[in-house]
Amino acid sequence: MIRVRVPATTANLGPGFDALGLALRLHNSVALEAAPEPRIEIEGEGAMALPRDPSHLAYRAALAVAGAQTGAAAPRAFHLRQHNRIPLARGLGSSAAAIVGGAAAANALLGGPLDAQALIDLAAGLEGHPDNVAPAVLGGLVTCVTTEAGKIRWTRLIPKRLRVVIAIPEFAVSTAEARRLLPETVPFRDAVFNVTRTALLVASLAEGRMDMLDEATRDRLHQPYRARLVPGLDAVFAAARASGAHGVALSGSGPTVVAFGEAPGIGEAMRRAFESAGAECRVVDAEVDTEGTVVEGST
Repeated sequence: MIRVRVPATTANLGPGFDALGLALRLHNSVALEAAPEPRIEIEGEGAMALPRDPSHLAYRAALAVAGAQTGAAAPRAFHLRQHNRIPLARGLGSSAAAIVGGAAAANALLGGPLDAQALIDLAAGLEGHPDNVAPAVLGGLVTCVTTEAGKIRWTRLIPKRLRVVIAIPEFAVSTAEARRLLPETVPFRDAVFNVTRTALLVASLAEGRMDMLDEATRDRLHQPYRARLVPGLDAVFAAARASGAHGVALSGSGPTVVAFGEAPGIGEAMRRAFESAGAECRVVDAEVDTEGTVVEGST
């Protein structure tokens, strides 16, 4: 039984909508072996809500890898064990982690026929977009685009001096609903605003310029429209900044908020702001995951 570890991810980081993703040291694990018939076991976050049949995301990804191989050696059913630490539907890439975990475990079980690019392509095809998938596979900060020809192009860097504080409220946000709220067109000045901030954000993270992150994490393309789904979002942002955060952003489509900084009161300030808006909240101090998906061995 092959076992892999997959990190959580936070996408967008403010202005980098559908382009930026960062891997975090909060992990799911997936163990996989060939079996005569499907068998799925789940522990941890979402264990009572997730399916235990071949519709399970990690299982579907494992089947997709096996189905892409030729010859009789590829298994057609698996025994899969998943241990989840990444909360579901909170904007921390739980779906991407499941897909990448199943695909990477099947790839290792089959001797590694797929390289990182092929894994990203396959997983993004199942997920729908690469901004969580790519950092889950690669680790670090990943900038990714999908070309007009449907090809995924990416670059990766390791941010300097970056500490992440995650505030996870105890309610879910539907990614589909969060996307539905976005406008078809935006003012030209808002597009320019985000392009310039995204460029500043990538350069600041590459150089460790924490003093630039407050401006670099500001956004006009998605967070203002999604705020209605996250009660207290503006207050949480303000609390993080007032407590010493260098920058703050909605994680993916939310409702989790990520803040960047070392000040000890950032997490508590965000927790209080969420609770003032009526939402229980847990806080996690995280680090950037630089390894991405790791095959930990076999059991």
